[in-house]
Amino acid sequence: MSSLTLAAAEDIVDAALKRARSIGKAVSVAVVDAGGFPVSIRRPDGARPLTPDIARAKAYTAAVMQRPGPMLKKWQESQPVFFAQLSQLPGAALPILATEGSVTIKKDGQVIGGLGIAGGTADEDQQIAEEVLASLGYELEFAAWGVAGKPAGEDD
Repeated sequence: MSSLTLAAAEDIVDAALKRARSIGKAVSVAVVDAGGFPVSIRRPDGARPLTPDIARAKAYTAAVMQRPGPMLKKWQESQPVFFAQLSQLPGAALPILATEGSVTIKKDGQVIGGLGIAGGTADEDQQIAEEVLASLGYELEFAAWGVAGKPAGEDD
């Protein structure tokens, strides 16, 4: 089984910051392990103060929900009460942010973490995250959702 090392997390963060600089954006980047625990969080010069917290919540969401934010967004739109309650669970470390810039880190078919990017537009955050993970050899494909935006097999 694959796991996310500090070195791998730092490679992701470095690549994301470099890619963001190339488009003139100062973004914060967070990488968490499969349990949603922080491995590396960086806020470069010029990034707004709240962006590291937003990036961490995005990374946490992608890891613990095991799907990227854009996929979760459709589910959230169909089940807003469910998603609102998720963030209030006793064990929830952070709010669930089903949005762009939240990408699950997957290797060899296993979810090993989450990547959160915050500071650009929604599309820029998502593009940076996807490009960086693809360039480093991580998988970006996830099983299709079932009925009403829910994962297959999760019918109420």
